[in-house]
Amino acid sequence: MTPALPALPARETYRVETWGCQMNVHDGERMAGQLEALGLARADEGPGAAPARVVILNTCAVREKAQDKVFSALGVLARRRQEDPDLVVGVTGCVAQVSGPEILERAPWVDFVAGTGQVEKLGELVAAARAERRRAMALDLPEEDPVYQFRQISRESRFQAYVTVIEGCEQYCTFCIVPFTRGRERSRAAAEIVDEVGHLADRGYTELTLLGQTVNAYREPKEGFGLGELLRRVGRVEGVRRLRFITSHPRFVGEDLLAAMSEVENLAPYLHLPAQSGSDRILYRMKRRYTSAEYRALAARVRERVPGIALSSDFIVGFPGETEADFEETLALVREVRFASLFGFRYSPRPGTASARWGGELEVPAEVSARRLQALLDLQAGIQREENGLLVGRQFEILVEGRNRHGQTTGRTPCNRIVHLEPEPAAEGLAPGTFARVRITRGLPNSLAGRLAA
Repeated sequence: MTPALPALPARETYRVETWGCQMNVHDGERMAGQLEALGLARADEGPGAAPARVVILNTCAVREKAQDKVFSALGVLARRRQEDPDLVVGVTGCVAQVSGPEILERAPWVDFVAGTGQVEKLGELVAAARAERRRAMALDLPEEDPVYQFRQISRESRFQAYVTVIEGCEQYCTFCIVPFTRGRERSRAAAEIVDEVGHLADRGYTELTLLGQTVNAYREPKEGFGLGELLRRVGRVEGVRRLRFITSHPRFVGEDLLAAMSEVENLAPYLHLPAQSGSDRILYRMKRRYTSAEYRALAARVRERVPGIALSSDFIVGFPGETEADFEETLALVREVRFASLFGFRYSPRPGTASARWGGELEVPAEVSARRLQALLDLQAGIQREENGLLVGRQFEILVEGRNRHGQTTGRTPCNRIVHLEPEPAAEGLAPGTFARVRITRGLPNSLAGRLAA
C-alpha cells in the first residue's frame, strides 16, 4: 500500500505520457491515481494550457528505436527544466526497467526511474523528488504475487476498464523482451480480482478487459485454477455486461478455457491469438512451441466451440533466416484461418533477446521485410473486406465509444469490430457508454457501417 504522504498543492498538475500495450496504458492509469491522491490534477492538453509540473514518461521497449524515442522526449523536458527548476521528471515502464542507469547518467534532469514492478511506488517517488530533490532508481522486480490499490486507479474511461490478472511472462520467445522487462509470471488472487470487478460494476463500468502479457497462463495463487474458472467467477458479477481478455498464447488454450468461452454468457466472442509465423521452421526458431498445423487445428476448435467468434492475430515478418518459402507459409496460414483483424510487424532486434544475436547471413534485408509486410497487409485487407461484407444485414449490439473524425457516432460490436453509424438524429444523440442495437449496412476494409435497428 502506498504510504500516507503530504498532499501537494491542489493547483499543481501532472501528465503521464504512455506508450505501448494495454498493460502500459493501465499502469499509466494506476500512476495517475497515485498522483491525484497526492493532490495533483491532470493537466489540460489544449492550446494555451499551462504545462504540467510533474511529467512521467511511461515507456515501452517492444518497438524498434524505443530508447531513442525516450531520449528525444527527455531532450524537450531538459529545456523545460531549465525554465522551471521545480519540474519533476520521472521515467517508468519497460525502457526504464532495462536502461534505468543509462537514463540517469545521460539525463541528469531526470528525478527518478521506476521499473515495471514499482508502479505502486510512483506516488512515493514523486513526493520524495518534490521534498528532497534527490534522484532515485527503483528497478526491483517483485517475486510475490501482485496486490493492487485498485480503488485509487484514475481510469481514462467511465464505462470501459482494464483489470490486470497476471503480470510477467515466462515463455522467453526468442524475439521478445517482455520476460526481461516484466519478470516472472505472478498471478493476482481471484478474490481480489472479483472485488475489483465488483467495485467497477458498482460505479457503472459495463465492459471489462482482463489483462496479462500471457493472460491465459493465469493460475490462482492458492487454489491453482486457471483463466477459465476466473472468467466464470468474474462473469457472474452483476453489472458486467461485456467481458474480454487479452493477450493469449496458443499453448495455453486448453479445454477448460474453451468450455468457459462457450459457457460465460457475457464473454465477448473475440480472441486475440498471436501466431507470429506460418512456418514451422521459423516457429521453432522463435521458440513458440507449436506448429502451424497445431495452430490451424486450435483455430478450428475455437470456432467450433464459439460459433461466430472473431479471431485476430500478430505476425512478424523478416525474422532472422526467414526465406521466401517461410513467408509463403505465413500467407497460406492467413488465407486459411481468415482473421477478422491482424497486426503485422517487421522484425527488429531487441537487446538481450536470443534472436538479437542472429545477425550476419541470417539477417533479412530491410527492403525484403518491408515488401513482405506490405504483401501480408494487402492480403489481410482483402480478407477483411470480404469478411466484413458477409456481415451486411446482420444485427449487433454495440457499445458507443464516441465520434470519429467525420462526426459520426461510433461503437464496437461484441466481436470487436468498429461500427460507424450513418447520420440520423437518434444516432447523433447516443452518448458514449450507451448500448444500441444496429443493423450493418456496409462492410468496409477496416470497419462496418450501420444504422440503428428498428
